[in-house]
Amino acid sequence: MLNRASKPFVKLVERFLPDPFVFVLLLTLITLAAAVVLQQQPVLSVISVWGNGFWGLLTFSMQMLLVLVTGFMLASTPLMKKLLDSLAALGSSPGKAIVLVTLVSLMASWINWGFGLVVGALFAKTLAKQTRVDYRLLVASAYSGFVVWHGGLAGSVPLTIATPGHFSADQIGVVSTSQTIFSTFNLTLLAILFVVIPLVNRLMLPSEDDSVIVDTSKLEDPILQKSESASPAEKLENSTPLAILVGFAGLAYLINYFFSGGGLNLNIVNTLFLFLAIVLHGTPKSLLFSLQQAIQGGSGIVIQFPFYAGIMAVMVQSGLAQSMSEALISLASADTLAVFSFISAGIVNIFVPSGGGQWAVQAPVVLPAALELGADVNKVAMAVAWGDAWTNLIQPFWALPVLAIAGLRAKDIMGYCLVQLFITGVIISLVLRLM
Repeated sequence: MLNRASKPFVKLVERFLPDPFVFVLLLTLITLAAAVVLQQQPVLSVISVWGNGFWGLLTFSMQMLLVLVTGFMLASTPLMKKLLDSLAALGSSPGKAIVLVTLVSLMASWINWGFGLVVGALFAKTLAKQTRVDYRLLVASAYSGFVVWHGGLAGSVPLTIATPGHFSADQIGVVSTSQTIFSTFNLTLLAILFVVIPLVNRLMLPSEDDSVIVDTSKLEDPILQKSESASPAEKLENSTPLAILVGFAGLAYLINYFFSGGGLNLNIVNTLFLFLAIVLHGTPKSLLFSLQQAIQGGSGIVIQFPFYAGIMAVMVQSGLAQSMSEALISLASADTLAVFSFISAGIVNIFVPSGGGQWAVQAPVVLPAALELGADVNKVAMAVAWGDAWTNLIQPFWALPVLAIAGLRAKDIMGYCLVQLFITGVIISLVLRLM
């Protein structure tokens, strides 16, 4: 039944969802117009804010590009290919493959969101080489696991309010992760989603006649051709000691970092991927050959992220994001504030797809409301976190690395993600309301 129900959504998205670049252009115009009309801001002022904010995500853009590149380089090493192939053998049927890739993505995203994006997409490619399964749903399943990231170990909202001196500390103090990430309601919600999301993906599996089976030859990585030259330059490029020494130096740094109490963040994930890739490739030449294949999929990140930075600047500085949040929060009571915070965060996330940036916008709205109404502040904070993660299911911003690795378009997977959006939205709202 769910397979039949998902078909209209898949066809709707395939017909009407434009390329992610066109999507961000439309989103830009909508945001500019809303800031002028709803916030009564001067046109030139809004344009100035947009232009000044255009390059505000340069650091993050580079980090995301490196997530794609270093993850690809690591997965293309002989050892990682063997490991992925061995794990993929467990997905010997289409149904098992869908469930397996979803579970791997869920677990990886719970550990770290960047890790989850790359691992899920790479594992989907590996499964597609071994099992005849609808490739669109397989990649969508890998991406659907991303919805749990903000309730996991790298959730930016719970980690922010657990940091001494955070910007809302004078209102709510320092909130331990035992009250957010490891709270009963959050762990219960995670347990439910770890069961429901794989099950929903499995039930959406098309029949073999309706399935889109990828040509596995297109998923094979090019083979490095060895040169017969023995010039000094070639010897250095093929030097195993050079790669091993530098690679282990980087890994030694990471070991010391973790033993000193350091935690996972995007820079550390990229560092880990990079130095493991250097060691496991064995030579600089092999690593650079893999880099050439990886970088081809990064164009979407390079061109689109500046537009999102401009949108975020307008949303924040014009007061538009705050007004949207206030409009919804004003309808809430102490019992329903968490649910309304979740929904408002989901809407704002379409325009401000950044967990930390979104919390900076919404905290001044939801925290005073929670304190005034006597609502559970910790749950309200996590509701914003879950809302931010929830609408990532239909926001192409975060799907770009996955799509680049898988070689698909946004419209290929977003129909299935739309089904997950409705189902997970109901589940998260019920848990926030009832627990």
